[in-house]
Amino acid sequence: MRFSIFHALGAPGQLGDYHRLMREAREYAVAAEQAGFWSAWYTEHHFGHEGQELTPNPVLMGADIAARTERLRIGQAASIVTFWHPLRLAEDLALLDQLSGGRVEIGVGRGLYGREAVNLNPAADPRDQEQNRALFEETLEVMRKAWSGEFFEHHGRFFDFPAPGVRWDHPLSPASPEFVRDGEIEKLKVVPQPYQRPHPPLWQVVDSPRSIESSARQGIQGIFWLPPVSALKDRFALYRRTASEAAGRPYAPGEGLALVRDVYVADTMEQARAEFEHALMQTYRWVTHWRGLSNLMEAGEELGPQHELSFDFLDDRNLLVGTPEHVAGKIEQLRDEVGLEHLMLWTTHPGLPHKHAMRSLELFSEHVLPRFSGEGDRP
Repeated sequence: MRFSIFHALGAPGQLGDYHRLMREAREYAVAAEQAGFWSAWYTEHHFGHEGQELTPNPVLMGADIAARTERLRIGQAASIVTFWHPLRLAEDLALLDQLSGGRVEIGVGRGLYGREAVNLNPAADPRDQEQNRALFEETLEVMRKAWSGEFFEHHGRFFDFPAPGVRWDHPLSPASPEFVRDGEIEKLKVVPQPYQRPHPPLWQVVDSPRSIESSARQGIQGIFWLPPVSALKDRFALYRRTASEAAGRPYAPGEGLALVRDVYVADTMEQARAEFEHALMQTYRWVTHWRGLSNLMEAGEELGPQHELSFDFLDDRNLLVGTPEHVAGKIEQLRDEVGLEHLMLWTTHPGLPHKHAMRSLELFSEHVLPRFSGEGDRP
């Protein structure tokens, strides 16, 4: 199995200490690499004055972490590509891949919050889901063209590259049929190209059947978070079935998929809950205000008035919180029931003291990781 860290930076009421969050994030990532974790993943959110979500640029964050590590792979969970100019994002990710020596894993998303989308790119407004999806698909199409290494053009609903009417005449860049016609630029080439060819692996945060099928058909790996094991089974099976058909070969049960789980390890079950509950529940109160509780239902279970958000409600459904033995058992269940190959640990919930996050990582590294050594291509 692969083990990675999912790092959401947050500090409610402590925005003035952002520099401290950066220092702690670096320390956490370096410790994860030293313990043998495969990768680190950073989110993208904007305008988070509440202090819940504080990483506006996971690519820039990844560059900082890459400079302080040697083997740890660097991912985004996710870069919200609908907020970005596709050529600029393609360039930035290619540059990060070059700077890191080919350690980038590209995570992409469509965006959830209206206050982010309408202020960064009104076309990405999630209130119009069909337009948001169309923008997402076209943005990825442009980025893949940009990473092709060839001169390219793109003329679509949202983007038109190169812009028409730009003339080119420079003695150090002679006009060539590759990119100039009748004295005007007709094609572009993005520089630099990614270190990894044809481009770094692609991942998408997915949940709905439509998103799962779309990502699988395009060879994009999937990242899940909320659903319980019973509800993950159909999702994993759908991805496997669709990816197998698209690739013309059988996929293994968990191939191409990663799962984010809220993880906290302590010496006793009581200590784990006491130290983790407040930060964890703060995140879930934030997220379920927008998403509701439907993604937390067991397979075949109907959401009803009896369901209320609490630690106990979450514990049996999707938490890995407790002693090393308890957490290892939960991971074994995920491996055995859905074929999980890649687990991302989310411990760093906003408001959790850094010393607690580091201690949990230490206990996981010393007492849980060894139980799964040799079960994949850990570095």
